[in-house]
Amino acid sequence: MSEALQNSNTLDTPIQFIKGVGPKRAEVLHSLGISTIKDLLYYFPRKYVDRTSLSTIGSIQEGDEVNLVGRVKSVNLRRMKKGNFVTANVADHTGSIRLMWFNAADYIHQSLKVGDLLTMHGKVAAYKGSHQIVHPEYDKLNANEISLTTGFIIPVYPLTDDLKKSGLENRNLRKIIYLALQSVENIDDHFDTDLRKQFDIQDLNTALRNIHYPKDFVSLEKSVHRLKYDEHFFLQLLLAKRKSKIKENKYDSIKFKTKSYNKILKNLHFELTGSQQLSLREIVDDFLSENPMNRMIQGDVGCGKTIVSILASAIVVDNNYQVAIMAPTDLLSKQLFKNFKSQFESIGIKCTLLVGSLKPKEKNKVLDEIKSGKSNIIIGTHALFQKKVEYKKLGLIIIDEQHKFGVRQRKELSEKGGNNCDVLVMSATPIPRTMMMTVYGDMDLTLIKEKPKNRKKIVTYSKLEDKISEIIRFVKKEISNKNQIFWVCPLIEESKKVEQQSVVKKFKYLEKYFKNRIGLIHGSLDKDERNKILNNFLDRKLDILVSTTVIEVGIDFPNANVIVIENADKYGLSQLHQLRGRVGRGSKQSYCILMFKSSLSENAKKRINILKSSDDGFVISEEDMKLRGYGDLLGFKQSGIKNFRLADPILNEDLFLLAEAEVKKLEMKGDNFSKYNKLLKLYDRASIINEIS
Repeated sequence: MSEALQNSNTLDTPIQFIKGVGPKRAEVLHSLGISTIKDLLYYFPRKYVDRTSLSTIGSIQEGDEVNLVGRVKSVNLRRMKKGNFVTANVADHTGSIRLMWFNAADYIHQSLKVGDLLTMHGKVAAYKGSHQIVHPEYDKLNANEISLTTGFIIPVYPLTDDLKKSGLENRNLRKIIYLALQSVENIDDHFDTDLRKQFDIQDLNTALRNIHYPKDFVSLEKSVHRLKYDEHFFLQLLLAKRKSKIKENKYDSIKFKTKSYNKILKNLHFELTGSQQLSLREIVDDFLSENPMNRMIQGDVGCGKTIVSILASAIVVDNNYQVAIMAPTDLLSKQLFKNFKSQFESIGIKCTLLVGSLKPKEKNKVLDEIKSGKSNIIIGTHALFQKKVEYKKLGLIIIDEQHKFGVRQRKELSEKGGNNCDVLVMSATPIPRTMMMTVYGDMDLTLIKEKPKNRKKIVTYSKLEDKISEIIRFVKKEISNKNQIFWVCPLIEESKKVEQQSVVKKFKYLEKYFKNRIGLIHGSLDKDERNKILNNFLDRKLDILVSTTVIEVGIDFPNANVIVIENADKYGLSQLHQLRGRVGRGSKQSYCILMFKSSLSENAKKRINILKSSDDGFVISEEDMKLRGYGDLLGFKQSGIKNFRLADPILNEDLFLLAEAEVKKLEMKGDNFSKYNKLLKLYDRASIINEIS
């Protein structure tokens, strides 16, 4: 080991200075995002092999799920027409066992060598009077692995096959991390002793050492608990800094001018709900403030967010500002344009549509109207923040279906308004508060939970797929009453591996019953063709629309009152609730029919029963999270927030709330968080950090 590293106590030491790394292996580690000792120590194991529950090969029985350690005695690759497979014979001092792999056979054959020491996990099956394990999980051990792993628990790190092929295997990585930990005398803690005692969390030095080489599972749990708290704390810290940065800007306030507001209110054929009135009060308070509005309206499907955004826009226009409303698709933009135009055109306020499909002459005219200020309200897709678009005086940005846009897109559009632009985003995707704060914690939050009084509860049924004749009779009856139907299937083409109905096959099947009044859309259709079919359905030229989940985005089809969802057990709860929300937009009674096969898992039964018993999107999403855990559950890949490494904002709500309270306490004390600056990049939230700085 180099003298520089031996005398160093910094976590910022480049990785190539650790013994056994060097430039070539450092390059491989860089592909994992590991450049320094700090990066290495924060590259956590994906699981652990418990050597305390190790079985000997001679003691195992059929049906046992076991952990074994043994040496490879032979490896054989068999090439067959239907695919290759590998077998290996592994033995310890009590006996031998056959291992078998069908997947990645060539790679495993090259990887395993006679004499390799393996740790294996899998279910024991009978084989010709002896035992075998098919597709065991395995990991190679060093000859001196016992000294590195304390002889009890072995960490297993996430490595791709490409990395393994490059020569980096778990046993190499364990040794590198072991040597890295030896090279660092002590890891300084960013939390003081009093806080650690108050929250009953381990010191950082112990936690980082113990997560890689745990003494036992009790102490490992404490280490994971501490590092989960760190993740929640740093997220809260980053969001607090972002919020503080936004509020440094001082804006001209927007007065509560009510001329257009009152005209629109008077023309409505319904009364606003209490939730809608409260959300408007919060928006007006933001307008009156000298700080910029940065607010999220979150509401269930059909809760009436659009009229709130229309009334907010009326106030802004009466203050001689323009409003830009961004939606994720041309079709949704056109629908919003239609809704805004119906309210504003009659009172002399001009609404303009700006989408990518406009012809050049038409587009240039729209651009001129925006620049001159002739257009008061501009509705469109991401075209709204292209370089050619110049606003005369942009005062409010409204972003619909926020999670379909990235952090950068929201930022680029807000910059079009210069130093005096409020931001209001809307989402029809109810998610629990902890996850909402994780993704949009830099924003103030408004919830609309009430639904308009004229909306009837959607009746939800579940039906076995072999009862399809009953469903067709029901659909025929609804069509005879001049209603429209969505029929949703998950896949475009037949798949032997996954037992799901093909949308194309279903369309042909239903065509026999409904002839020329049926349409088909899926993701493989080009945009123009898809929009044409959707418009035909909207104009009631079609009775049934057979579709994949492309109809999930918030398009309003007021005459559609039945949705049939095939293979409903294959969807998450929240997605089913979003799909169900495509109907029930009018005053008629609406229905959702969930079709499924007879062999449902316990989780699938729970999901379907929850959906049948509740129409509250917030309750449903909470239950969905409990069943499925945190992840890319609702398609937030573009949100700008990376996934947690260890923490889960749903399952670790207690830590989330502790961290939130602690950061608020620091803010109240006037803490500028400077002592945490070196640690802010630990969790790789670069897109937010760049905006802060």
